[in-house]
Amino acid sequence: MHTTVGIIGAGPAGLLLARLLHVAGIDSVVLESRDRAYVEQRQRAGILEQTTVDALRAAGAGERMDREGLVHHGIELRFDGRAYRLDLPGLTGGRSVMVYAQTEVVKDLVALQLREGGPLLFEAEVTGVEGADTGRPVIRYSHGGREQVLTCDYVAGCDGFHGVAKRAVPEAARRTHERAYPYSWLGVLADAPPAGDELVYAHSDRGFALASMRSPVVSRLYLQVPNGTALADWPDGRIWDELDARLAADGSRPLHRGPITARSVLPMRSHVTEPMRWGRVFLAGDAAHIVPPTGAKGLNLAAADVLVLAHALAARYATGSTELLDAYSDTCLKRVWRAEHFSWFMTTTLHTDPGHGPFEHRLQLSQLDRIATSSHAAAELAHNYVGVPVGLPVNSPSC
Repeated sequence: MHTTVGIIGAGPAGLLLARLLHVAGIDSVVLESRDRAYVEQRQRAGILEQTTVDALRAAGAGERMDREGLVHHGIELRFDGRAYRLDLPGLTGGRSVMVYAQTEVVKDLVALQLREGGPLLFEAEVTGVEGADTGRPVIRYSHGGREQVLTCDYVAGCDGFHGVAKRAVPEAARRTHERAYPYSWLGVLADAPPAGDELVYAHSDRGFALASMRSPVVSRLYLQVPNGTALADWPDGRIWDELDARLAADGSRPLHRGPITARSVLPMRSHVTEPMRWGRVFLAGDAAHIVPPTGAKGLNLAAADVLVLAHALAARYATGSTELLDAYSDTCLKRVWRAEHFSWFMTTTLHTDPGHGPFEHRLQLSQLDRIATSSHAAAELAHNYVGVPVGLPVNSPSC
């Protein structure tokens, strides 16, 4: 089998890329190692930047998002017993974010791909990518009990941090930059209405907490916990008590409590692989970079990568020029490092580092107070939170 673009991975990056290419009239094949049920149930991010929302709409995948998603015009910071709201549109010239779970984005894109797009093969495990520096790279994979081969003009590696696509970049040419954090997140889903209409980020002596949501009746909540934390040490009552203690501020209401339906411990790390392109293989999303979730950038960085890639591929087949493809890695990495810095800033400003003392604690409070009292500092945070624009015409047929 041959296709123009072989896409490894049916997460948000791979699926959105397939859809954007379909709109541009470019064929693709998507290979996913997991089954459909697993892909559609993976709990991940829930905050969509304005650019991601616009891209999904332009790709024809925004109907249910616009009907069920929750537009948020602000976020709240709580620290030192105070609460401060950032007015996102007011600080950014009208931009906002939307709460719409990654699971729902994936369901929408899977349905579109199966109905209108090229082949989407589940339980197709890629074993290797060969010929990245030739004119016709090869993806080897197993599907239906048979070893198979897909030849392509180009390969998009959207198969995550542990995927095989990045191995197409020779180890001697691959540079990695990493930062591991000395704490994790305990994340829970609860059948309970959110306590407020917007996300709450809380800094406290007890550690960080985040009150988010998936819908008007489902809360998504996070607690900073030590690395290596066992879920058995956190029964429901302890989780709710700790959330109330860390989220407390003047005038705040206790959380609505309800059954906790899912829980997991998420280690915190930053990771960037450079370059994001080798020959005719392009890395996108978690295959190239990981951010701590505090800045809500993971899914949105993946969407930005494939917007750039889809635009470059459309230009290649419309004009014959590879100029935008040649610039892909440099173009994406500028935005990646901006997002990495913002995610690091949010993480280190809001979390309690076990290696720090009163001096560092006071520095954190000083920084948070500056955000609450300086329009310039508030605007800097807000602009990064809603997302740095990709700078492409996302409503054009080429993207």
